[in-house]
Amino acid sequence: MQRPTDSAIPATETEHPPAWVLDLLLGIAVTLVIALVISAEYGGQQGPDLLAYLFACGFGVLMLARRRYPVLILVITMFLLFAYYTLGYPAIGLAVPVAAALYSAAEQGHMTAAVVVGLLLIIVSTYFRLDEVESLAYLLVYELVSTVALMAAAVALGDGARTRRALRAEQVQTARLIEQEHALRAEQRVQAERMRVARDLHDTIGHSISVISLHADVAREAICRDEDQARQALAQIRATTSEAMRELRATVKVLRNPTTEGPENSIASLANLHGLITHTRASGLQVAVHVTGDLASLPATVDTATYRIVQEALTNIMRHAQATQAELTLAVDGQTLRLRVSDNGRATPNAITPGSGITGMRERARLLGGALIAQPQPDGGFAVTASIPLEEA
Repeated sequence: MQRPTDSAIPATETEHPPAWVLDLLLGIAVTLVIALVISAEYGGQQGPDLLAYLFACGFGVLMLARRRYPVLILVITMFLLFAYYTLGYPAIGLAVPVAAALYSAAEQGHMTAAVVVGLLLIIVSTYFRLDEVESLAYLLVYELVSTVALMAAAVALGDGARTRRALRAEQVQTARLIEQEHALRAEQRVQAERMRVARDLHDTIGHSISVISLHADVAREAICRDEDQARQALAQIRATTSEAMRELRATVKVLRNPTTEGPENSIASLANLHGLITHTRASGLQVAVHVTGDLASLPATVDTATYRIVQEALTNIMRHAQATQAELTLAVDGQTLRLRVSDNGRATPNAITPGSGITGMRERARLLGGALIAQPQPDGGFAVTASIPLEEA
């Protein structure tokens, strides 16, 4: 088995040690630095002893809890400094013992506590140092300025770290939301494609089965009485079956390879309207067609949707209307295509329940910015009217 290389180890494991390790190293460093300053015996009323070095250890131990209790550790550090200087031990300054505590409080968002404690330490330290130093200018210009600068730097660094962490969290959240949005859009595209395929299959199979069923009835009644009519009905069944299979194969081809031109570009077009009308007339339904305008210049999406709407409307007439005549009107009116399919059937207003066919026709028109109404007529029969804008398409 091949051993993993260094590049295979996640960067988070190699570049960022555990937080407690960093706090332990910081505590050791603070203890050593303060102990070294104490041993220099600068200032103070008494020399360093064991208790003074225990103070140094105490400042270091506090670093271990600075992340969990930042404000509490800051306050304890302040009082520990007060106690240290009250006992008269050598000066250790303010920046080193309290810098890490100030940084932690600011990093956790406790800016007010960090500023208040810092000011208290500076004021109290300056007041008691006035009696110890010989030069007031040295205290105010050198020691005070350097101390304030170091403490302010610790607070600024902590606040900067908090801001960067919040920014990273916001970036991660934004990336997650973008990923979720992309996934939602992809799912919506898949759902829209499934609905489109479902409409196409419904229109193709529904129309073909209706035509086959009608011609099968004709062939059954003509057998042994009119052989020619029976053969014509069977030939029509065969032609309708072949056309349906061709559309189904084209649809399956599109599903397998979305870049392939589907049935919309081959069969579902007003260029094939004559064949659709011929099959419908062969079923015994007389269809009158009225066309106004140039249908050849229609956008491809409008052309396909219009063909499917006409196909479904004629299919519904053959299956449900018990009609003998139908009328199809197509008119290009400026930037709008107007469609009407009506029949002389026996539709009654209370007996019409919109099914998947009518729903599919409405969806096709609505997707192109148009509208479709399917309803019984006051003088009898049923009518499907639609208007589809060409500019919107």
